[in-house]
Amino acid sequence: MSEEVYIGSIDQGTTSTRFFIYDSSARLIGSHQIEFTQFYPEAGWVEHDPREILESVKVCMAKAMDKATADGYNVDGGLKATGLSNQRETTVVWSKSTGLPLYNAIVWMDARTSSICRRLEKELPGGKTHFLETCGLPISPYFSAMKLLWLVENVPEVKVAVEKGDAMFGTIDSWLIWNLTGGLDGGIHVTDVSNASRTMLMNLKTLEWDKPTLDTLKIPAGILPKIVSNAENIGTVAKGWPIAGVTISGCLGDQHAAMLGQACKKGQAKSTYGTGAFIMLNTGKEIFHSGHGLLSTVAFKLGAKGPVNYALEGSIAIAGAAVQWLRDSLGIINSASEIEELALQVESTGGVYFVPAFNGLFAPFWRDDARGVCIGITRFTNKAHIARAILESMCFQVRDVLDSMHKDAKGEENDENGQFLLRVDGGATVNNLLMQIQADILGSPVVRPADIETTSLGAAYAAGLTAGVWTEDDIFNSDDKIKDARIFRPTIAVELRKKKLESWAKAIERTFDLADLSL
Repeated sequence: MSEEVYIGSIDQGTTSTRFFIYDSSARLIGSHQIEFTQFYPEAGWVEHDPREILESVKVCMAKAMDKATADGYNVDGGLKATGLSNQRETTVVWSKSTGLPLYNAIVWMDARTSSICRRLEKELPGGKTHFLETCGLPISPYFSAMKLLWLVENVPEVKVAVEKGDAMFGTIDSWLIWNLTGGLDGGIHVTDVSNASRTMLMNLKTLEWDKPTLDTLKIPAGILPKIVSNAENIGTVAKGWPIAGVTISGCLGDQHAAMLGQACKKGQAKSTYGTGAFIMLNTGKEIFHSGHGLLSTVAFKLGAKGPVNYALEGSIAIAGAAVQWLRDSLGIINSASEIEELALQVESTGGVYFVPAFNGLFAPFWRDDARGVCIGITRFTNKAHIARAILESMCFQVRDVLDSMHKDAKGEENDENGQFLLRVDGGATVNNLLMQIQADILGSPVVRPADIETTSLGAAYAAGLTAGVWTEDDIFNSDDKIKDARIFRPTIAVELRKKKLESWAKAIERTFDLADLSL
């Protein structure tokens, strides 16, 4: 192309919104980030204000565009398309007639729907796994359908809107795209296959809303968005937005975007360390149903006529959120980055094990009755031991998921030494101690790319692919990611690793059946 073109990427996460601008070499030329408010109305409840999220997107776009322009890039004239990645499962219901949300967004980690899940498990013949064959997911508070049922049953405005046909349901991608493309003035109500695969309502084989599931849960199809692929022209950004006139041509849930950003082909896996941690293994065109607590999901579908790549996933609810808890609730550190320095003050946890089951445990245990525990505390224990135990807790949880993945999957790709490579990304991976602990606990290499912002890069790839800026060969056939990456290799003795894993298993057992502890 004779003129330089640029690709935008909206990265709407659990705690912050970011907008990135890339050039045609996939080099970052401008970005801006804003943290937004998290609300905790009751124990186990987590909410966001959808309007605050919208405003954060608008501000991030404007600031990133200003920065790139100040650095000499003609982004106003050269921004060709934008992609979008978003926190998954987080659920919004808004009014078709007013455009306003009818309740706060219920966040993916919110646990308020436990009683609905228990009720369905008793009522449905398949119990917890009733919908597993269709959607790849167990009945769990994690998924959007359960949050939608709660809203209908507990928020009168939502119930009335659904009955009158005035309700629009969506995950954050749907809410953003509807508003970006005009809202009340012609907004497009869509979601993509990756986000739809996390609702419990999409059939994994047909990639359409599953009518028997909708009938069982009494969810009217009319409130649901249209399902599109991850890389196609979805709509044009409307007037009033800083990037008005630009085409939205890529959309993925954040973990799927990270997988694309890491260029994970069949047999390759990545782990993203953010508020939670999410491990995904690309299984190609085959759907694997796990026998060990993992989820079957869509990895990505690049183009309306492109093939589907499926994945096995293990979701961990609390990873970086435990560091935030150490900072915000206990005041032991002033910033998240301080945890590495604090943890380095000791050579081990001193026998302390911390399980951050704040809202239950996700994969591979799926215990919403679990609660956080810290065991092994003695008079010798200090805050550095606790900090190191929190870092170890992330790595043990990833190990639990990967153990299940190795049991379920076939055709995993290993390196020349026969070792499984785990590709890692996300903000927490700047912590070298965390990455070394991860390699030690896994007993296999951990590969950190030069650019750890793979979620935003994946959304940009999808948009740029649609816009003709890149080809799939450009994305998947490059060896640069591994060549420029830092590889962490295990250093601890096998026997020590075995003992630590046994102790972790004891700690996990202590978390069960604690949901009814008296306040």
